[in-house]
Amino acid sequence: MLEKNYSGLVLETGTDEAGRGCLAGPVTAAAIILPENFENIILNDSKQLSEKTRALLKPIIEKEALCFAVTHLFPEEIDEINILNASMKGMQECILKLKHVPEFIIVDGNRSLNAKLGLKNSFGKQFSNEEIALLKSIPNQSIIKGDGKYLSIAAASVLAKTYRDEFMDQIHEEFPMYNWKKNKGYPTKEHREAIKKYGTTKYHRMSFRLLPDQLELNFIE
Repeated sequence: MLEKNYSGLVLETGTDEAGRGCLAGPVTAAAIILPENFENIILNDSKQLSEKTRALLKPIIEKEALCFAVTHLFPEEIDEINILNASMKGMQECILKLKHVPEFIIVDGNRSLNAKLGLKNSFGKQFSNEEIALLKSIPNQSIIKGDGKYLSIAAASVLAKTYRDEFMDQIHEEFPMYNWKKNKGYPTKEHREAIKKYGTTKYHRMSFRLLPDQLELNFIE
C-alpha cells in the first residue's frame, strides 16, 4: 500500500512524467492533488502496471482527484532545452494549470521542481515573472522512486503514461511504419530499423542518438 502524504498538508501535489527515454513523441507530465480520503489498492508506479490496468485506473483517478493537469512538451522544445529540462518544465507547467494552488509538491526523481525555472526557449510556454515567483514560493521535495512510494506521484505517473500513449496511438495513424501504437516511440529494435529504412519525421527527437550513424537519416514530411 502506497503512502498517502509526505508533508502532512492537505493540498499536497504529486507530479511525474512519461516518455523521457523515447526517440519520438512528446515527454508528457502530470500533476495531481488527491483528496485526504483517497484509497486505491491497485494504484502503483505506472511502469509496474499493465496497459489494461492503467486504462482502468485513469477515469477513477480523474473522477476522484481534487484537480489534475497534463502537459505535452514536443520534440522541438525537447531538442532546444534538452530532455531533462523539458521533463522538469512539463511538470512546472502542470502545477500552474491546477485549479488549486499546492501547499507542497512531491516530485518523482532527484531534482528539485524549482530547478531551471523560466528558460528562455523558442518553443512552448514562456513563464511570466508572476508564474516563476509562484513556483518558487511552493515548497517541494524530490523523492527517488517516488512513483512507487506515494499515491499522488503514482497517480500522476498513470495519467502521464496514459495520455502520452493515447497521443502516440494517434500519430501512429499518420506514420504507421514506425509502429508507435506498439512501441510508443521507445528505442526498440523495430523502431530503429524503421528509422533506418524510412528516415525521420516531425515527431522524432533530432537531438537523440536515433541510429549509430546519423548520416543515414532522411526526413519524411
